[in-house]
Amino acid sequence: MRAVVLNAAGAPLQVQDLPEPTAPHGGCVIDVLACGICHSDLHAAAGDYPTALPIVLGHEVAGHHPTLGPVLVYACWGCRQPDCWACGSAQEMICPNATEAGLLRDGGYATRMAVPDEAYLVPLDGLDPVQAAPLACGGLTAYRAVDHALGVLQGARQPRALVIGAGGLGQFGLQWLKIRSRAEVTVVDASAEKRALALQLGADAVAAPGEVEGTFTAVVDFVGAEATLITARDHVARQGLVVVVGLYGGRIPFGFGAVPHEARFMTSVWGSLAQMHEMVALARSHPLHSPVEVIDLADVPAAHARLHRGEVSGRFVIVPREQA
Repeated sequence: MRAVVLNAAGAPLQVQDLPEPTAPHGGCVIDVLACGICHSDLHAAAGDYPTALPIVLGHEVAGHHPTLGPVLVYACWGCRQPDCWACGSAQEMICPNATEAGLLRDGGYATRMAVPDEAYLVPLDGLDPVQAAPLACGGLTAYRAVDHALGVLQGARQPRALVIGAGGLGQFGLQWLKIRSRAEVTVVDASAEKRALALQLGADAVAAPGEVEGTFTAVVDFVGAEATLITARDHVARQGLVVVVGLYGGRIPFGFGAVPHEARFMTSVWGSLAQMHEMVALARSHPLHSPVEVIDLADVPAAHARLHRGEVSGRFVIVPREQA
């Protein structure tokens, strides 16, 4: 089969012919119909995460199962040991011994992919696999982050939400907020193009960095840089909530008086399998919109470079072919 392989941290990605994957005990092999390129793939390729090498990257996978048909792959594969509290509470995405697809096991930058358990497959039931593939991480991560924010938003008289970052995750985040809450949603992004896109996707208002006004019941930071954390701190309301999703490694001081009184700050990681089922069902009844650029496996190295430079408004989605 054809696949894009990371052979060493920081090394160029290579398009290679690999042996066909074999189904693990209790698992299966699927044909990859589409695989989104996530910004965290760049971190994995750069060696920012402990990654099994060589590795086939890719965790935003829509595939075809012989009996289930088109499916979305839940890629947060926990250890499922009897004494694991995370797996025991159906929160495999925070299992300390998880073996995620595209990070510790081969993922979806390939024509086929092994999945350890058919329970990790969520039928698409009519959703377009190319449009749906980014839901597996971008959509699900935003869905869980919004889940965290819903309680504080639902309890507010005039709920206001601030979305920081209008890239792939932020675009899903603002749509989930509009679908799942009555909040007024403002999106902040440095790119005028992405601000315009946010308005098309339903944002009530947009702002450039440094131009945000007022306070917000909930702030979801899809960037996570020091500057965006400062924006979150400066604009979260008292007793409000800041949910940090982005991986840029920013830090700000925290302590009494350093943040608004009784404001809460938390991180949010991916999403649960139950949340993926909820999300896919909601996506069927509330169509989402996010631009995708379809590419082949041979185009992946160039797509990584473009994503690193910020030259894409939505998501690259690989539609692999057996022959280039």
